[in-house]
Amino acid sequence: MTNILDKIIAHKQNEVAERRDLFPTKLLEKSIYFETPVVSLKKYLLREDKSGIIAEFKRRSPSKGAINPYAQVEQVSIGYMQAGASALSVLTDEHFFGGKSADLTEARKFNFCPILRKDFIIDEYQLIEARSIGADAVLLIAECLEKEALQQLAKQAKSLGLEVLMEVHSIGQLAKLCPEVDIVGVNNRNLEDFSVSIQTSIELADAIPAEFTRISESGLNDPQAVVELQEHGFQGFLIGEHFMKTADPAKACDQFIQSVQNLQGSRAANFKN
Repeated sequence: MTNILDKIIAHKQNEVAERRDLFPTKLLEKSIYFETPVVSLKKYLLREDKSGIIAEFKRRSPSKGAINPYAQVEQVSIGYMQAGASALSVLTDEHFFGGKSADLTEARKFNFCPILRKDFIIDEYQLIEARSIGADAVLLIAECLEKEALQQLAKQAKSLGLEVLMEVHSIGQLAKLCPEVDIVGVNNRNLEDFSVSIQTSIELADAIPAEFTRISESGLNDPQAVVELQEHGFQGFLIGEHFMKTADPAKACDQFIQSVQNLQGSRAANFKN
């Protein structure tokens, strides 16, 4: 039986071919964002005055269906940044996640912060597209790219000025790492069956080479888990569904970050005592 990841990649291949015909590379390169300097996601994750939270704008998912189909990008993205998020992640896959490239461009218009294009990138065209819509970083998923293809895409992304977040779900996938990768993300969600376990990040923490910034993704709905993952060396936390499923995602983000900071304060006080 074909799993959901196989279905997504098969659809993405057709989608990229269609978009390349509709929006040729030369047209994308004329975008006002194409030559604009990127904002470093890695640097923002390491800033001590930031939370490390990458707050995601996400309308729906294959596993949960509709999450927040009527959410407004301007309102949510500005609210996320006011809440203290380090960066934004914007889903641009339309067929499976209800997103679109225009969502990222709109977020770019209203926010000076790093923006990650969250999509299933399999072709160089999508990197050029990411640059043209205002993205600062792109996601490369180790589970759906062969080592050589991933490394080639990472090199192409860097040549365009984009930062690279490589996502893994198992220790074996770390063999696909290359110097062009800036950040390693551990996806706690199994993309084959969509089961989630924070233990995935904890188990992979020590296997990630020290030179890479590391983040944990998916299933992060407890501030306590974020503090625990920080103790395992994680510097960033990608959270979307936990915020987006509420009536006010920005408020949920603010409350979450406040809870993390309170827990950090309590731990620091106990450590001194």
